[in-house]
Amino acid sequence: MKIRKFKINESGLNRFFGPLEAKIMDILWNGEEMTIKDVQLVLEREKLTNFNTVMTVMNRLVEKGILQKRAEGRSSLYKPIQSRAEFINRQSKEMTNELMDEFGTVVISHMLDALEDADDDLVAKLEDKIKELKKDM
Repeated sequence: MKIRKFKINESGLNRFFGPLEAKIMDILWNGEEMTIKDVQLVLEREKLTNFNTVMTVMNRLVEKGILQKRAEGRSSLYKPIQSRAEFINRQSKEMTNELMDEFGTVVISHMLDALEDADDDLVAKLEDKIKELKKDM
């Protein structure tokens, strides 16, 4: 599953999803399989939306390959295809690869500039990764 739009001016899951999609994914990533009604009840507490809207959005997430749907009796249960961590890892990797393919050294330069504000653990992980890559060359 590839997210087609990345919204730079948003934060968190809203960078990948619309606002309601992000809320639904957050709910499903924090729990077990749920029905549309289960999700709608959580959203209803926040006075966000009605059943038909939640159903439409969840079924679109199934079509996009983000949610899995299975029948149980007269209900359908939904769950994410990937964990939140797997999703974020895959999307960030795809974005990084696309940026590298298109802009190469400019991207590396900006990433290195961003490290000026990074914590020491992140810099150490990067150094370790570079050492690994050099060994494999």
